[in-house]
Amino acid sequence: MKTEAIVGAFVIACATIFLATVYHVSNAQIKGARTPYRTYLRYAGGLEEGADVLFGGIKVGQVTAVRPDPQDPTRIEILMDVRQSTPLNAKSVAKLGSVTVITSPVISISMGSNDAPRLPPNSEIPSLETISLDDTFRKVAVLADSAQTLLEAVHADVNEVTGDARLLTANLNGLTGKPNQQHISEILTNADAMVTRMSPKLDRISDQLVKLTEDANGLMAKMGPAVDNVNATVSNANQTITAVRDPLQTDLAEAQKTLDQARSMIADLQAAMRAKDQNITDTLENVRTATDNLNDLTESVKERPWSLIRIKQPKDRKVPQNP
Repeated sequence: MKTEAIVGAFVIACATIFLATVYHVSNAQIKGARTPYRTYLRYAGGLEEGADVLFGGIKVGQVTAVRPDPQDPTRIEILMDVRQSTPLNAKSVAKLGSVTVITSPVISISMGSNDAPRLPPNSEIPSLETISLDDTFRKVAVLADSAQTLLEAVHADVNEVTGDARLLTANLNGLTGKPNQQHISEILTNADAMVTRMSPKLDRISDQLVKLTEDANGLMAKMGPAVDNVNATVSNANQTITAVRDPLQTDLAEAQKTLDQARSMIADLQAAMRAKDQNITDTLENVRTATDNLNDLTESVKERPWSLIRIKQPKDRKVPQNP
């Protein structure tokens, strides 16, 4: 009996050792080599030991401890073990997150940059704070108060704008009322009638001005050779003609200036007629005066062409007598 008991105890001990060895070996194979890291947050959000650690959404480790930082009690120290092959780098950022809305919080680590240096074991991973629900509620409350104040201000502005709009509408109604409409209609009717009455007269006046301009141009064309002949005569005249050359040239210059003024006035009259200037009566009077002056000048030149060369009429030449 004693031998059987001893053998049984030995077998049980061997089986226990074997099972323990298999358990540790399998656990080591399943978990693999782990590397410790740490990070710090101001708000843990219910994170507990054993929570998952995600790298780019892939589970790479677990949280080993969540505790206040011994050196700074205003932040939470989070220790974690991460799979050794995980490429954590200096630009990776740890933050509190969750896979779904109903799951427990996890530590989510961003992938960082491929050019950034790898983080050594036991180093600190930079963190990004997550807004807590309390902070969110407080901001919503502040936003609601601001929105209420803004709504009150907008309501006051809307009332002012509404009052101005009503006043503008009343003014427009008064401006576009029936008496004003009738008055405007009468003004337009009178204007149409006046334009209808004046249109034939304006057409005739325009034709007369055009004809007057053409006559003035013809007169100037006719006087051109005469002026040239006068210049030639003056150049070839004797000493007496040379003595009166300066007064003659002055008269010619004044005549030319008068003709230029008349031409400019005719051009101004044409422009005024195109614009239908209201002072057409005065303009026509000036045109008549200029026409009379031109007619007088023309008649004077026709009757006394020698006045262009000499101031006084020359005496009749005496018939020479034979001795």
